[in-house]
Amino acid sequence: MVSLGYFLSCEEFGPKELVRQAKQAADAGFERLWISDHYHPWNSEQGQSAFVWSVIGALSEAVPGMPVTTAVTCPTVRIHPAVLAQAAATAAVQLDGRFVLGVGSGEALNEHILGDPWPSADVRLEMLEEAVEVIRQLHRGGSHNHHGKHYTVENARVYTLPEQPVPIYVSAFGKKAVEVAARIGDGYVSVMPNADLVRAYRDAGGKGPAQGGFKVCHAPTAEEGLETAHRIWPNEGLPGELAQVLPQPEHFEQATQLVTKDMLSLPTGPDPEPYLEQVKAFADAGFDEVHVAQIGPRQDEFFQFWRDKVAPQLPK
Repeated sequence: MVSLGYFLSCEEFGPKELVRQAKQAADAGFERLWISDHYHPWNSEQGQSAFVWSVIGALSEAVPGMPVTTAVTCPTVRIHPAVLAQAAATAAVQLDGRFVLGVGSGEALNEHILGDPWPSADVRLEMLEEAVEVIRQLHRGGSHNHHGKHYTVENARVYTLPEQPVPIYVSAFGKKAVEVAARIGDGYVSVMPNADLVRAYRDAGGKGPAQGGFKVCHAPTAEEGLETAHRIWPNEGLPGELAQVLPQPEHFEQATQLVTKDMLSLPTGPDPEPYLEQVKAFADAGFDEVHVAQIGPRQDEFFQFWRDKVAPQLPK
């Protein structure tokens, strides 16, 4: 059976609410946490942008013992990888080694804010690979210099380090990105229960765990849940590379006017069966860990529903 975690959304909830949800997740039997890393929400309806590293510090005290993964951090443009190496090391110390740095090639939505150009997908993967190299260098301890194609580091040393280097899992949705994930990552991250991608990761030499995640909207009726999901997260229905290239929440609001409710595919409503089926889809696809995110304000009802109706039916 896969290990089940809860997915905390920094785009939809403020920092204190995220910590509260983490406590509820632990009480409901979830074993681990994902947490998103965004500078902007996808749209104004979500309306939050908590700084993930501050929240992780609070989580380390609020839910001691729960592993935490960033899902995912972009270490290439908005924050220099040498700074993220320090942030990740501190998080791992706070969490007693139960921290995973999930990384990806990012979105213009979060990374354009300093005025840097937004590179093509191939260049972003190249930058990601070099950024991971910088982070790994600094996590080995000692002073380091790096003069690469995209990053320069001079006489940098991270003094506060965990006992073991921080594991780095890589998000990937296409064939080339999956090959990069297998080459540089300690694990694989995806939000699609796609067995072909997991198989490609393994075939390319990826040996670490595969982490997945999906959104749900528990509500009194399936229709109400779908209405809430469509109001808050219509960007889940955007096709292709739009999510990577649109730079502002307003642009996502414009684009998602074309997203209808029937274009969203996620468990909603009071019946546990769709939730169980989605967990099974990720398990059957080869994922080792699966994280669930409840959309909207009915957080308390969701955790009770999961504890009472879904968890008892999960395979032991």
